[in-house]
This record gives sequence, C-alpha cells and structure tokens, in this order.
Amino acid sequence: MTSSTSAPKRPIRTHLVVGGFPRGSSAGHDIDFVRLQILQQLQADGNATTHVSGDFNEIESWLPLTDFLVTYTAGPYLDDVQARQVEQWVKAGGRWLALHGTSGGRAIPMPDGSPGRMMSRALHHDVLGAFFLNHPPIRKFRVDVRDRDHVLTRGLPESFEVMDELYLIELANPDESRVLLTTSDLDAEDPAPRTFGFTYGEDTSVGNDGRTRVLGYICEREAGAVAYVALGHCHTPTTNIQPFVDVSVDEEGKTPPEFRGPWETEAFQRLLENGIEWGLEAR
Repeated sequence: MTSSTSAPKRPIRTHLVVGGFPRGSSAGHDIDFVRLQILQQLQADGNATTHVSGDFNEIESWLPLTDFLVTYTAGPYLDDVQARQVEQWVKAGGRWLALHGTSGGRAIPMPDGSPGRMMSRALHHDVLGAFFLNHPPIRKFRVDVRDRDHVLTRGLPESFEVMDELYLIELANPDESRVLLTTSDLDAEDPAPRTFGFTYGEDTSVGNDGRTRVLGYICEREAGAVAYVALGHCHTPTTNIQPFVDVSVDEEGKTPPEFRGPWETEAFQRLLENGIEWGLEAR
C-alpha cells in the first residue's frame, strides 16, 4: 500500500558567518544582535537548518554541507584558497547573501609610510563582487531602489531613508552586476573626510554621473549567485568605536551609545526577509 503523504522537503542547509577581527572581537559592531536577528529570520521560514561560525576558518569543511551562505563580518574575509572554493561552490548552485562589512577585509599601513591605513584588496572581493573603500560618519541618507523586479527588492518603496554608515564600494564586476540599490546623497568632491576611517586614493565607488553609488546588487554565477547589501551598521555602548556622527543624526555630532539604525526600519527588515527567502530557494 502506497502512502498518499509526500515526503517532507529537505531543509535548506545554511551556514551563517557573523563576527569581527581579531577572532572573537566585535570590531565596532553589535555582533550578538545581528546574529540573533538573522537566526530568527531563518527560523521563521521553517525550512532552514543553520550552522554558525564567527569567521571563515574551516569554511571548506562547511561548503559541502551548505546550500545558502549568509555573512555579516567586520574584518574576517576569505583567503585566496577559500575564495576559490566559495567561487566554485556558488557556480555549482550555492547562494551567498553578504551584508555590510563583508566587503571589507584587512587594513594595512599606507605603502608610502604616510599616516593612516587603507583596505587591502584580495580575491575575496572579486568573488564577492565588491571592495570597500571607506565610509563617512554615520548619517541619514536616501536609498533609491533601482530595480524593483527582483525578489530581493520585492515590496520596497521607490526610495527610503536610513541612518547608517554610507559605504563607498567599488564594484569588482560591474558588467556582471544587476544593481538593486543606489544612493546619490554624497558630495562627490569629498564623500568621506580623509581624516576619518580608512585612506583611499581615487573614489572608485562613484558612477559616471559623478554622484550615484551602488549599495546593493546581485551577480549570477552559472548555477548560483552572490547578493550584497551594504547597509546594516549597529553598535552598543561597549562595542561602539564611532568617534562622532553627522549632524543629521545628532546636531552636536555625539555618537548614540546604542545604535540600531537600519535594523529599526521597515525597509531594511524587508530586505533581510527577502534575502533570506531568496537564499532558501537554493538547492
């Protein structure tokens, strides 16, 4: 006798990487809050089983057990061997949802010995599709939803405002990137104070119009895909390292001791929900 009940679907195996550098560090972010928020979203779907790491150590042992990779990092990045492994995993059908500091990496002294530090570019950034230059102090800005026809932007308005770190990111593969989110709310002449954060040379984050910068995109890679959203800063009194903020956040420039910024907006929560839904369609 054959049962009419169909077999249950196999859960989507998710690997979540949330952490800072050095290992175990918050690196200026409320890592515990982010980890909990993403885990709650994954649990709400009901079709995910999740393993959690604080960095990319031993990622090679997790990839064969993973359909969907989610990352929110502040310092940890893939070394070249790991980057090749993740690239092949994506091409074979994996989906990678990367948030906020995942586009960063290792800070190095200036090559000419001048004061400051700069971001070091790695194969990680080519596989991800973006390279972080710097950001101005936390500020309020408008995000424009450039493409509302993708599952990642479903239900979003044409534009929305957030208070956040406005990332300056260079697209590694602009011809292969489907741009989802942009902003044009920065002064092209001096997008970030050169005495704030990291030093960079040419502003390779700005588009041909001299104002528009990408904040979210998706890159299809054979059977899989990589999606990145630059939004997502948050900190607590014990994890904050922001020396000051823009007057659009506080008229005296004082950094809020607890900051959840985009995480408290309906638009960012929708982005996260959409991203989880998109990733859990992976096989």
